[in-house]
Amino acid sequence: MADLVEPRRGIFRFGLLAYLGAGVSLAVCFWKLVFGLVAPIVGLTFIEINPHLQAVIMWVFAAVAVVALFFDRKQHGEDAPFLIGLAALIVIVGMLYTFYDRTILASGYVLLLIAAFLNQNRMLSFLNRRVHAQAAELAEMNNTLESRVCHQVEEIERLARLKRFLPGEVADLMMTEGKESLLEGHRRYIACLFCDIRRFTSMTEAMEPEDVMDVLRSFHEGAGRLVVQYRGTIGYRAGDGVMVFFNDPIPCDDPDLRVVRLALDLQQAFADLYQRWAKLGVDVGLGIGIASGYATMGVIGVEGRSDYTPIGNAVNLAARLSDHAQDGEILISRRTYVEVEHLVTARPAGSVSLKGIAQPVEAFLLEGLRDESVLVPLPTYSNRS
Repeated sequence: MADLVEPRRGIFRFGLLAYLGAGVSLAVCFWKLVFGLVAPIVGLTFIEINPHLQAVIMWVFAAVAVVALFFDRKQHGEDAPFLIGLAALIVIVGMLYTFYDRTILASGYVLLLIAAFLNQNRMLSFLNRRVHAQAAELAEMNNTLESRVCHQVEEIERLARLKRFLPGEVADLMMTEGKESLLEGHRRYIACLFCDIRRFTSMTEAMEPEDVMDVLRSFHEGAGRLVVQYRGTIGYRAGDGVMVFFNDPIPCDDPDLRVVRLALDLQQAFADLYQRWAKLGVDVGLGIGIASGYATMGVIGVEGRSDYTPIGNAVNLAARLSDHAQDGEILISRRTYVEVEHLVTARPAGSVSLKGIAQPVEAFLLEGLRDESVLVPLPTYSNRS
């Protein structure tokens, strides 16, 4: 709006000054006639003006009018009013200091008044164009703002969808680096963990719904914090269980180590919660199953109710090992064990027959880490796609 205010000031400062200069010069030129009309009204007697002073006043005020036209020319950018006013000034001065001709002198003043009128007309046209330009610019800004707001709303919604199954910082990374395409279907090596609360059904029958909700809330909050700490991806949350996987959608260098460390911490966190729940008469346990291998990754579900999840033998095996694990047990597949055997202590659990898997599979019972002091802090996700 500052650009609009300045030209308005120009109209009053210079446009009216052009009229004022032309009017005073014209009044002094025809002083006897003007005074003859005014004097009877105000009761004055005629005042004589020295002809030389009269000439100076005439051309000085005419020059003031032309200077005002010059400054307005800088505003509206048109030369015609200034050039006409300059021609009028030349005519007026020429008539005063060469040969005097009343008719030609009057034509000079006509030109000066035309210049002042034309100047104001050009200034108003300029302001009109400026207002229309600013209106168009404002409309464009409104359209751009609306588009930007819609885009930001879409980004927020996309980020909210990502954060449903990704740690917040991973979702932010994917949004800022434009890596949401990683959620499209693809195949990836993952380490997968299932955990399940034992005797959950009987617990719900023996407790009030509010107490059941408190138990579940405590379990999922604790599990969620650990998943974020280890940079895992939550495949889904059931009432009494969680599925977590590593190395997708953002790759990491040590998915098998991450998953066993998460499992050990989950068992510890659950043991701490269990002592509090035991006071309420809650008798539950936690079984965990872990498997590694290649899986097909993608988003499954309907709009607004979808999950990013893996599908493959490793996922099925982890789920079945979780079902087979007893209270406090962590069963891991042979492939996972091979990847971390130099870092963990585990003992063979033998070949176990699992529901939905045709052949018995070799499993290991995870007991702990060999030496946590040699483990470096967990690295962040790498940025390679």
